[in-house]
Amino acid sequence: MQELRDKYISAIAEAEDEAALESVRLAAVGKKGEVSLKMRELGKMTPEERQTVGPALNALKEEVNSAIAARKTALADAALEERLRAEWLDVTLPARRRGQGTLHPVSQVTEEVTAIFADMGFAVAEGPRVDTDWYNFDALNIPSHHPARAEMDTFYMHRAEGDNRPPHVLRTHTSPVQVRTMEKTGAPVRIICPGGVYRADYDQTHTPMFHQVEGLVVDKDISMAHLKWVLEEFVKAFFNVEHAELRFRASHFPFTEPSAEVDLRCSWDKGQLKVGEGDDWMEILGSGMVHPKVLAAGGIDPEAYQGFAFGMGIDRIAMLKYGIPDLRAFFDSDLRWLRHYGFTALDQPTLHGGLAR
Repeated sequence: MQELRDKYISAIAEAEDEAALESVRLAAVGKKGEVSLKMRELGKMTPEERQTVGPALNALKEEVNSAIAARKTALADAALEERLRAEWLDVTLPARRRGQGTLHPVSQVTEEVTAIFADMGFAVAEGPRVDTDWYNFDALNIPSHHPARAEMDTFYMHRAEGDNRPPHVLRTHTSPVQVRTMEKTGAPVRIICPGGVYRADYDQTHTPMFHQVEGLVVDKDISMAHLKWVLEEFVKAFFNVEHAELRFRASHFPFTEPSAEVDLRCSWDKGQLKVGEGDDWMEILGSGMVHPKVLAAGGIDPEAYQGFAFGMGIDRIAMLKYGIPDLRAFFDSDLRWLRHYGFTALDQPTLHGGLAR
């Protein structure tokens, strides 16, 4: 037993890396190691022999394991020391030149949209991304049987057994911010609500998380004519064109009545979008007059006030304006993509200075 101890303690001390150390461990105390095989022989011994040999073997095994652990720590310390020596840096040297960062297209377009609507008197409102299903659905006149409330379309938060709080969801649109703002400020209201939203979808033009901007105006004597003017002015400013023609198609949204999809006259030239000319029409957003039940849910008297609302995808209009072909690339965190499509961080979009390069 003393020979075994001397043999393996010496081998452990001579191990130059963790691979060699592991080989020694297997040879000594592994399943088929010498010490392990000796311990299996205890069953063949007399009780008197086991009383002597058993404790000695256990002590040997413990000593070998302790030596292995100590050597492993020493090897790790040596490796760290070598790494620190190799990575040494003279902090008195001049700093390395670093390239200027860039803004993500989503951030850029959000700022562009905010600048345009701010010029028309809209304030920016924000709200929680995790909200109750009442704000996300019920307050917006979306019935319990609506397919948007199914788990195949909406991300519901987990609730522990016995939790009696109302269900919470990752918001599927920024419309809950509209209801919260009406509750807080009352009428009149003129806001936009930009932010991230979540839906269970993923392909070239859909992602589980994307960005929307919604607008809400509530006041007395508001009509669809006001909505049409606001959207036309936005399109002209955003796409930097003097003329923009919009087409309103009757549609259905639970939170607006009447509701309309809005198409933009355009043409495509070698994959490049041209706004305000051509014979093609492209859907860009949904809109309508705020449903009386939504006004009432926000604490506003629908007999005294009317309003309009609209919503569009920030990622989608960014794709259209800047020729980005795949929505999924927005979330790939690829620096090469960002260097190609990104924007100078110090070039803030303004209406008088220009929205983008």
